Amino acid sequence: MSGRARVLIWHRAPAEGPGAVAEAYRSISGDLAGTPGLLGNELLASLTDEGSLLVMSEWESLDAFRAWEGGSGHRSATSPLRPFQDRGRDRFFEVYRVEAAF
Repeated sequence: MSGRARVLIWHRAPAEGPGAVAEAYRSISGDLAGTPGLLGNELLASLTDEGSLLVMSEWESLDAFRAWEGGSGHRSATSPLRPFQDRGRDRFFEVYRVEAAF
């Protein structure tokens, strides 16, 4: 068993602005509603790096995330956002275990 997990995926808005990223995010979020273990997700825009966006999802456990990630629907469900992933970063994708929360 594992504790809650947060998954962070950095994206870069195209030259025309963040609208395409937001549209892809909304589409994916609708498709993922009801996914076992997924507690929610957010699209965050940087206040210091224009065009940098972050999708943060929260999972009830690391095991629940890993089960979904290893499933057959993962890649197709998230494909609309894939072109916007910020591959210029050392790590555009990270998984964190919640150690403490208040």
